[in-house]
Amino acid sequence: MDTYVQDLVTVLQRDGRRPVLRHAGTDTTASELVAAASRHARALGSLGIGPGDLVALFAPNRPEALAVRYGAHLAGAGCMLLPAPPDLDRRTRLVAQVDPRLLVVFPETAGLLPDDVAAPVAAVGAVPGIPLRLDALAAGLDDRPPPCRARPADLAVVVPSGGTTGVPKGSRRDFATYTAMVAGPARPDRRQLANGSLAHLTQVLVDQTLLGGGTVVLQDHYDAAATLAAVEGERVTDLFLVEPQLFDLMDSPGVTHHDLGSLRTLTHVGALAPPVLRARARARLGPVVAHTYGASEVGIVSALSPAEHDRPSRFSCAGHVLPGVQVRFRRPDGTTDPRAGAVEVRSPGMAEGYRNRSDAEAAAFVDGWYRTGDLGCLDDEGMLRVLGRVTDTAGSGTVLPVDLQETVCHLPSVRYAVVVPDAGRGVRVVAAEAWPGGEVDVASCRAAVTAVHGREVAASVQVLPVDRVPLTEQGKPDRAAVRAAAAVAGVPA
Repeated sequence: MDTYVQDLVTVLQRDGRRPVLRHAGTDTTASELVAAASRHARALGSLGIGPGDLVALFAPNRPEALAVRYGAHLAGAGCMLLPAPPDLDRRTRLVAQVDPRLLVVFPETAGLLPDDVAAPVAAVGAVPGIPLRLDALAAGLDDRPPPCRARPADLAVVVPSGGTTGVPKGSRRDFATYTAMVAGPARPDRRQLANGSLAHLTQVLVDQTLLGGGTVVLQDHYDAAATLAAVEGERVTDLFLVEPQLFDLMDSPGVTHHDLGSLRTLTHVGALAPPVLRARARARLGPVVAHTYGASEVGIVSALSPAEHDRPSRFSCAGHVLPGVQVRFRRPDGTTDPRAGAVEVRSPGMAEGYRNRSDAEAAAFVDGWYRTGDLGCLDDEGMLRVLGRVTDTAGSGTVLPVDLQETVCHLPSVRYAVVVPDAGRGVRVVAAEAWPGGEVDVASCRAAVTAVHGREVAASVQVLPVDRVPLTEQGKPDRAAVRAAAAVAGVPA
């Protein structure tokens, strides 16, 4: 079988001078991308890198990073685009854990490099203290595609988890699995805005877009104003956001000042979000909002299309389980249930396990299924509903974190809120963000929780007003930071 990177080279050679990447107002054509990837494949090969090796990158959202990634794959090596935990200790442990054959940095990401790295380090661009220049090594080499050394069973990608509770785990896939994961229909008119870190699902979106003959517009990071400007100026058709970004975008004053008519699908991913916010997103952004549920270990599990957001009940679900994906549920006693329980998934794009984390792999990948750690059920329409993390819902009775989130987000003083259980302190922290220029009415939050859920539940809730809900580098709520801030505040509900 051909691997995805062979298919990609075929598409890029066919499209020639058509722009396929756009960054900071500059186009990269299909011919330029395949030529750069080919040169880097030969440069990596000259360093002895090939099948079975792992090349890791602290990569910016730039064409140069994609050229190195595709070059590594042409050379037959696996590639991991590293996340960027803010603290040095976690970055150091992450690099040691994944144990790459080569670590690549760029001028924009050199500051992320740990002090003590066992692997050789190369730079793309001038970086003080790093003499090995991969781009200089590649310059002048043959830019025709070399024979592809990737084999179906060889390591292709390692994709990090969110890492909100420690060092991110890296789920590994071979070329056969990853090729199945990124396969899709041709969409030459697709213009995908990629403003999430390439380390996460963004790399899959980029590959799917390019394989389908579309164009990727790269932005360095998410910013509401820049996103709206790019949708209008670049006539973006597809946008993918994590839920805090969606809720930030929908409440941006710029929404009403930009022409978003080119958007066909604005997809948000997450385990759950309160219906009141999902409904506001559709009202503000129009009938283009789609919802997906998935994980780095299995890819997208379920989806609710824009057209399916046609009744209130749909704003509480994660949509239909995708064709080819299997979902089952596990009861607390360990038996399986066809309708409700802890969610387990099997999919064509499921990872083989975690790189160098045999303990976590044994717990999560069991008998060909991935244990997500989420609690869920199928509703009367057969759609998947995700109720929260199993650890967050234990002992909570019928009041789930999303129930509390829904109650608080209905209040006029609250723009956005997340609920983070803190088992150590025996409380559920409601981190609530006010509308610009306003303040969170803590008394109203307490009264609403009491009225809707009862005094016993209200007694277990700590309302924490925040200027902004803390987020991880991936853009998801930073649960550890919320717990730490609540512990410092130490205020009762």
